[in-house]
Amino acid sequence: MSFLELHELTKRYGDHTAVDRLTLSVQQSEFVSLLGPSGCGKTTTLQMIAGFVAPSAGAIALAGRDLLAVKPNRRGLGVVFQSYALFPHMTAAQNVAFGLEMQGVGRTERDKRVVDALALVGLSGFADRHPRRLSGGQQQRVALARALVIRPHILLLDEPLSNLDAKLREEMQIELRTIQRTVGTTTILVTHDQAEAMALSDRIVIMNHSRVEQIAAPQHAYERPATPFVARFLGKTNELAGSARAEGGETIVTIGPARWSHSRAKPGPIIAAVRPEKIAFAAPAADRFAGVVKTRIFQGNHWLYRVATSAGDIFVIRQNTGDDMPAEGEQVALVWRAEDMTVRGA
Repeated sequence: MSFLELHELTKRYGDHTAVDRLTLSVQQSEFVSLLGPSGCGKTTTLQMIAGFVAPSAGAIALAGRDLLAVKPNRRGLGVVFQSYALFPHMTAAQNVAFGLEMQGVGRTERDKRVVDALALVGLSGFADRHPRRLSGGQQQRVALARALVIRPHILLLDEPLSNLDAKLREEMQIELRTIQRTVGTTTILVTHDQAEAMALSDRIVIMNHSRVEQIAAPQHAYERPATPFVARFLGKTNELAGSARAEGGETIVTIGPARWSHSRAKPGPIIAAVRPEKIAFAAPAADRFAGVVKTRIFQGNHWLYRVATSAGDIFVIRQNTGDDMPAEGEQVALVWRAEDMTVRGA
C-alpha cells in the first residue's frame, strides 16, 4: 500500500472545477512535484491534503487512515509557504521552536531539536537573528527547518523558491533535495517551474485545466511526453508534420526528404515532436532535412539556433564544445534519430 493515496480527488467552486478526479499514490520518502501553469489546480490539491480546503468529492488516505476525518492541526504535516510566513518579532530559533511549543514538547527536547534543525539547513550560527536580518535564502531555510522540526509525516511545499533570484534558487534546489534525502521525509512540491520540478522530483504530476496530463519520472515525461501539452510545457520542442506508412514489415516515417523506421508510429498523417538538443547539424545532402540558419544565440554552455526550413522554423540546441559552429545565413542539414521522435497522429 502507498503511504499517501489521493483517489478521485475533486474540488468545485460553483460551476468551476478546480481539481477534477485526481488520483495519485505516493510512496514513503518519495519526492513528488505537482507541476503546471497558474490555475491548473496544483495549489488547491496541496491545500486539500493540508486540510485548508475541503474536497467536493474523493478521498485522501495517509498510511491507510482517512485523512479527511482528521483536523488540519492533527494531520502531522509540515508546510512551507511561498511567503515563508515567519514571525517577524521572533528569532530564527524561536520561529523554528513555535510548532514544538504548540505540540507541548518539553524545553530540553525542544531546544535540542531546534539546534539540530538549524544545523540541518546550515544556519547554526543564525539562531538569534530576526527575519529582517536574514537574506531571502536564509529565511527560506528557517521556514524549512520550522516545517521539519515537528518531524512531519509529509512535507508540503507551496512554491517555496519562487521569491529567490535565479542563482540562489538553483543553489536552494540542491540544498532542498539534499535535505530531503537526508531526512527521508515524503515531500510534495507545488511549482510552475519545469526545471525545478525535474531537478528535485522522483516523479512529477503534470496538470492542466484541473486535470492530470501525465504522472512519470522527470526524464520519462521529458523524453516520452504523454500529450502535446506535456511536450510543450516541459521545455522547448519542435513539432513537424509528416506521414507514416507500412513498408517491408516496418513503419516508415517521412518528413520532407528524410526517412526513419519508427516502431511506435501508425500509418497515416503524423506529427513528430523532437527536442532541440536531440537535433544535430550535418552536411547538406539530398536525403537530409535542409535549412538555413536564421539566428544563433550564445548562452554560455550551449548555442541556441533557429533554422528556417520548408516545415517552418526549427530550434536546435548544441553544446558549446569550443568548436566552430554554423553561422547565420549558412545552409545546414538537420539530423536526428528515430528514437528521439515522439510521433502521434495528425
